[in-house]
Amino acid sequence: MARAIETGPALRQATVVSEPTQVDRTNRHELPVDTSVRNVFTVDLEDWPIAVLGPHHEISGRVVDNTKQILRILRWHSVRATFFVLTKVADRYPDLIRMVQDDGHEIASHGHGHELLTNITPDRFEDDVQRSIDILTMLTGTRPIGYRAPAFSIVKETRWAGEILQRLGLRYDSSVFPIRHPRYGIAGAPREFHRWAGMQLIEAPPATVRVVGRSLPIAGGGYFRLLPGQLVRTAISLSNRRGQPAVLYMHPYELDIDGIQEHRWDGLRFSPWRGMTQGMFRKRIEARLHRLLESFQFETLAEAVTRWESR
Repeated sequence: MARAIETGPALRQATVVSEPTQVDRTNRHELPVDTSVRNVFTVDLEDWPIAVLGPHHEISGRVVDNTKQILRILRWHSVRATFFVLTKVADRYPDLIRMVQDDGHEIASHGHGHELLTNITPDRFEDDVQRSIDILTMLTGTRPIGYRAPAFSIVKETRWAGEILQRLGLRYDSSVFPIRHPRYGIAGAPREFHRWAGMQLIEAPPATVRVVGRSLPIAGGGYFRLLPGQLVRTAISLSNRRGQPAVLYMHPYELDIDGIQEHRWDGLRFSPWRGMTQGMFRKRIEARLHRLLESFQFETLAEAVTRWESR
């Protein structure tokens, strides 16, 4: 049973949740599932304003109920995930992180301040990651072994990060998106688990699919909202047929259907275009998530890395 949450007024309010949404099981035109391969479901535990509008924003209480909703869904399907925790959230709501841990999920690092690596120096990056490791170790009693950069900002220009992560004792990273994208990604990077050149550090890239010679993202986030659900599940099945686990991800705020409007009412300023694109199709996420979690086998990223190393 999860420990009762006591910290902060938002945490003391009872959360009323509905039964899991019914999912459509009528479409059977999908590839057969390879149950011998376990995929990885990850959560970037962060709040929408700091993640999307910038690192100067405070953590809002909405992250609490949004994370509880993810935990409820994962509990329903008996799936253990990896939570990449932004420790600004952990500082404000430490009992929320303990609840995640009590549910059996892996706690990994998402850094502390959500500053993109492309905007900071190596020394500042090292301080940020070390701070997050110290906070999570003190909070959970277990030192994290995994890291994911804010907005997948380990790119060609910031590959210096790998040496720092290894020096800090981290075992794996999941930050290099092997795609071509204007803001992140390294086109041509390996799509499967691999070690960084000359290091013991293991890279676990988010899932992609090959289409006419290009790697395209299907792993989660906005892609999971915008792409057809069957396309995502077929891409995962194709990866599993090659014996490769698919590393998937989401953010708690993607389940927050009214979140964009609520943040605007709370005084946050952002363009109508950003509000529209960030809020688009959030209503479909919960049903898609149930369908995904019931369709495949999952384990934590730490377990997947151990399995990969023991091949």
